Amino acid sequence: MKKDFILPDIGEGIVECEVIEWKVKEGDIIVEDQIIVDVSTDKAIVEIPSMYNGRVTKLYYAEGDIAKVHQPLFALEVEGTESIGDEKTAAPETLVEVAVATSLDTESEVSATSEAMIASASADLSFTSKVLTTPAVRKMAREHELDLSSINGSGKQGRVLKEDVLGFLSNGRGSNEDRGASDNSVSNAQLIKTTAEDRVEPIRGVRKIMAERMSAAVSTIPHFTYVDEMDVTALMEIRQTLKDTYATDSLKITLMPLFIKALSLAIKQFPIINSHPNADFTELTYVASHNIGMAVDGKTGLLVPNIKNVQDLSLLDIATEVTRLTQAARSGKINPQELSGGTITISNIGAIGGTAATPIINKPEVAIVALGKIQTLPRFDEQGNLVPRKIMTVSWSGDHRVIDGGTIARFNNVWMGYLKSPTTMLAAMI
Repeated sequence: MKKDFILPDIGEGIVECEVIEWKVKEGDIIVEDQIIVDVSTDKAIVEIPSMYNGRVTKLYYAEGDIAKVHQPLFALEVEGTESIGDEKTAAPETLVEVAVATSLDTESEVSATSEAMIASASADLSFTSKVLTTPAVRKMAREHELDLSSINGSGKQGRVLKEDVLGFLSNGRGSNEDRGASDNSVSNAQLIKTTAEDRVEPIRGVRKIMAERMSAAVSTIPHFTYVDEMDVTALMEIRQTLKDTYATDSLKITLMPLFIKALSLAIKQFPIINSHPNADFTELTYVASHNIGMAVDGKTGLLVPNIKNVQDLSLLDIATEVTRLTQAARSGKINPQELSGGTITISNIGAIGGTAATPIINKPEVAIVALGKIQTLPRFDEQGNLVPRKIMTVSWSGDHRVIDGGTIARFNNVWMGYLKSPTTMLAAMI
């Protein structure tokens, strides 16, 4: 029986998405739960699985096209003759597995269960027999006239990575060898010229979404920046105590849970910092939940998962969420709900380097803070003695329509007060 597969409702009011990569081609045999295509929404890159066993008869979109929700995505000939309902029935939302790609050039995970199902479905299944790689790598191979099947892939399931192609070229085994020429026919100068050619890639997926949102934030929000320095010597000591006591292989105790909890405690005194203006700036909503986001740096762009209801969580609860969300974002699988609903954001740019920054507000939030790197610097104590202290610069950006410099300065003083003397958080958490 022939059937159209309808692009399901992905949620969050999304009505269209970009087709990133087809995992199958017309004529391929597919099985239930096999990933058919990656699409990109304004939240994430989503893997669309099949609901049925069968054979693909038509792909309605090419890679790079914009597909509409509730419209046919591909057609297939379904196995069996039993009634399967109306041909325009949409796939249930619960069948959509969400995956935020950390990089379109890096290897993607394929579950062992899916591999077993695919392998047992048909020995001729082209999904398992073709060279596994990404569109960017295929493009590179075409530019250098390389046969991908002649390159040993170092990724999982033998996936050919960009590094594998570059290594193949650097060894002088490029297109000339494929045409039967000797290795000596490619001089070093020619090889360098070949590998130094410009490369053009479309801006799409997470990187495109980030660009659009940052542009909208800068153009509509009047930013102002406030910078201060914080002594985190005592904070690092208590973090070490927590680490020695509670850290495990699966639970990382960093400074971030302490920053987040202290931020929530300070918000209780300054609820305007946790507010959202509406689109036409006629209303201001004081959000009851402290959904504190943390910027995670990925190869395709910036992701900001947020920890929900921090005001109700303990330090260990927050540490567990920080570990889980960070690993999820970097591994490539995270729920879109964990990327939405944030009320304020922390960007730990100091983990990479730099002492100060001018962060851009994550709209519709009204404030964001960037943490600089921790430095050991000389400071005078109360007796006038020069002593080494652990110093961090914090850089705030605020929405000047909602908060002014005095408000952010007073709020920052409360937040830093908890962090300079971490034991004071105990009384505030009772």
